Amino acid sequence: MLTTIIVILTLLGLILIVLELFVIPGITIAGVAGFIFTAAGIYLTYKNFGTDMGHLSLALTLLFFVVMMVFALRSKTWNRFMLTTNVDSTVEAISQQEINEGDLGKTITRLNPVGKVKVNGLTIEARCPGEYVEPGTEVIISKVYKNHVIVKLKPL
Repeated sequence: MLTTIIVILTLLGLILIVLELFVIPGITIAGVAGFIFTAAGIYLTYKNFGTDMGHLSLALTLLFFVVMMVFALRSKTWNRFMLTTNVDSTVEAISQQEINEGDLGKTITRLNPVGKVKVNGLTIEARCPGEYVEPGTEVIISKVYKNHVIVKLKPL
């Protein structure tokens, strides 16, 4: 029974240490508990079975830890947990023929200071530095960039 407890403590400690290194970032309860469980298993082996078995337990624990680390680092185990989605979208560039400085537009969303504006039938991102513009307000394009425009309020 004591041997089973020692083996369970040591294995649980090693598993918690590997989880701490690869899954849970920082020094958390898992890492501290893993170290305590592993040390307790080795200590109980020394106390109850003598020095020779304690040395054997320590050597096997270190060997098993190294094998677990090599397996965890070299295998494709972690590929199952990783995010593998590729972002293949692009930002649509604004054509100089479609929108020019001085064109009139109407805000679709609130420019706070960034929002959406409809200009010449196109919906694009717009920025209005220093001002908040409510939806449905007419604005004038003051600057055209590759992926957004700068607008100002249309004078009354």
